[in-house]
Amino acid sequence: MEPAIGHNKRVTDCSFKDLCLDAVDPQLIATFWGKALGREVRRMPDSGYRVGPSSSLAPFNADTDGIWVDPVAEPRSGKTRVHLDLRLPNNDPRSLISAGADLISGPSEERLWWVLADAEGNTFCAMPPPPDEYEMTAVGLPTAFALVVDCVEPASQAVWWAERTGGNVATRAGTTAWWVENARGFPFPYWVFTEVPEAKTVKNRMHWDVLLSGSDITPLLDAGAQLLRKPDDEIWWWVLADPEGNEFCAFDPARP
Repeated sequence: MEPAIGHNKRVTDCSFKDLCLDAVDPQLIATFWGKALGREVRRMPDSGYRVGPSSSLAPFNADTDGIWVDPVAEPRSGKTRVHLDLRLPNNDPRSLISAGADLISGPSEERLWWVLADAEGNTFCAMPPPPDEYEMTAVGLPTAFALVVDCVEPASQAVWWAERTGGNVATRAGTTAWWVENARGFPFPYWVFTEVPEAKTVKNRMHWDVLLSGSDITPLLDAGAQLLRKPDDEIWWWVLADPEGNEFCAFDPARP
């Protein structure tokens, strides 16, 4: 997989902090993802849930590949533009279906993977084990390996986030997808930006949080981010959007 372009910014504006998923029924959705990924589910003080590693294996809140499931009043609307890709331990998504996923479609001549959805219609993809020549470590449970973001201009989006997080950008001939590797704090091997014809029109159900390198958001605004909400009596973080409107929250590292 030869990169067509590379970039490694030494001074980053921010680092990846958390992955968040909005849900009308956060307990239901958190329980599904806990079962699907073999992870522990904890109720949080804000009525949300955290899906993360077993407390016997790692400090719970130190694991960046966990998922925060946050309560919202509004049901999902529109297409899921941010989703996870999972690697399966075998050629069977049965464990995900047993955990509560709905099967949307199976492998075909065009693709090798299954498309599934959780109980609130959030779609995700499940990939069979890679060929032996890839020399990738086998997984014992479904394991997230990519965060995928639909984009009108995937190259620009990939470069923008690589520049914010110090990652490397890559693509390959014959695909319109671009991806970022080695982004600061990013817990999965690949952050993929894939081309779609339609622009974003509704709020993403899945978004990510970032931890600022300093204590203000000026570098992000100067780079083209849009400020949606400032810290106030209810929140102590900033809510922003990237150049294609994908919402993300930015946290001050100086605040405990």
